[in-house]
Amino acid sequence: MRSPALLLTVCALAACTPRPLAPPTPMAEAPAPRPKNVILVIGDGMGPQQVGLLELYARRAPSSPYAGPTAFARMAEEGETGFSLHYPADSLVVDSACSATQLAIGLPALSETIGIDAKGEPQQTVLELAKSQGKATGLVSDTRLTHATPAAFAAHVSHRGKENAIAEQMLATGVDVMLSGGWRHFVPQDASGSKRKDDRDLLKEAADQGYVVVRDRTALASAGQGKLLGLFSKSGMMDAIEERATRDAADRTEPTLRDMAMVALDRLAADEDGFFVMIESGQIDWACHANDAGWLMAEMRRADEMLTGVLDWAEARGDTLVVVTADHETGGFGLSYNRHDVPAPREIAGSAFAGESYAPNWNFGPLQTLDGLAAQESALEDVLYAFDKLPDDQQTAATLSRMVSDISAFDLSVEAAGRVLATAPDPWDEDHADAPILHDDGAFYYPGSRTAVIARELGTSQSVVWATGTHTHTPVPVFAFGPGATAFGGLHHHTELGQLLREAVGGPQ
Repeated sequence: MRSPALLLTVCALAACTPRPLAPPTPMAEAPAPRPKNVILVIGDGMGPQQVGLLELYARRAPSSPYAGPTAFARMAEEGETGFSLHYPADSLVVDSACSATQLAIGLPALSETIGIDAKGEPQQTVLELAKSQGKATGLVSDTRLTHATPAAFAAHVSHRGKENAIAEQMLATGVDVMLSGGWRHFVPQDASGSKRKDDRDLLKEAADQGYVVVRDRTALASAGQGKLLGLFSKSGMMDAIEERATRDAADRTEPTLRDMAMVALDRLAADEDGFFVMIESGQIDWACHANDAGWLMAEMRRADEMLTGVLDWAEARGDTLVVVTADHETGGFGLSYNRHDVPAPREIAGSAFAGESYAPNWNFGPLQTLDGLAAQESALEDVLYAFDKLPDDQQTAATLSRMVSDISAFDLSVEAAGRVLATAPDPWDEDHADAPILHDDGAFYYPGSRTAVIARELGTSQSVVWATGTHTHTPVPVFAFGPGATAFGGLHHHTELGQLLREAVGGPQ
């Protein structure tokens, strides 16, 4: 008989040994039809909760602008749906770099790495594979081109923070169309706003290599033939709230995410061998890191607007596979019922309520909440940025209360603003002696995450809850439409999705 001590030792070892990633699911014996073009859309930070928020708004908001289904609903109805796990090779929760890398190379990877496997070896990405098959290639993002998600498809570095090297490698990879923000990593160190540590001018190098280089939406609309590099902001592009507010402004220089996507598709389609393109709606993640539900709503609407254009384009052709997924879920977002402002009893005509009123014990969330979230006029981090620029004697709870209430349908009281402004030493970062006081010890939040405190003060009236300021393990949705879409249904891991994408662009079947 084995001793209890031995059994405990075996169990402990088993618990400490990471379970290896499952190998990719074999394809069916009859190979799926291979598409001419492959479009991968990544909603960074977009879990099922975020998709659910958009669907609630589209279907239930009193002022919903939707006369028909969202693009996500269309894909669910007309194509295949599934879920995907995304854990790294050696841990539980993924970051964007590792997750996008696993989608790009179809192999397990380590946290914060770009285009390399779990052994530290560079591996061919699906974009590079498509290029080797003679296909045109593209990358589009509303963050910046060297950010983790686009970088993982065209670069190979040990850490996502090496954005100057990523910029160099992306140019060397020769991606045909690259549209995003982030010119700070492409201009020499003496240029205002540059993040480079050398004198290389990658914009000039790109032009010398035959790229049409554009810096605003007017130039994008009139770009001539050849490869295309468009960088429209120093770092990340404008958020979806600002994009919506400036949609008709004559002086707006940035294209919309949909604009960039459609230019990329039309340009890449000129290649008779087909193309692969990754399009990222990246600021869903940023909104959720900030725990900003109003900003999140705007980003999901922007993603849906872009996806509507992509799906219409693909449906009109019939030769294009569209795969939509996320790298991970961010924030642990949810709409939740609570005990605040419980509705008064009301009369229901049905016979079951004869002689009594309908009197729920909880506030399950009025539909007008959706309109309120959609009406937010600025991201909370922009409000705080403006607040911090005020003279010291104006940085008061009353001022912050007014500033937040002015841009939101949900008021921040002076008392709540005082709690937002309260500080304490950050136990995780000694450089932040005056950090905001979070609902826990701050381990799950970036230093200085004051938006998360505002979110909790507004959350009760918004029926919104947040679990974290970082990522969760939540499986993310997968939607697929077009030739070969059936392979993407079911439950996968991102390494398996990566292998399926490789097969779709011309890898072995």
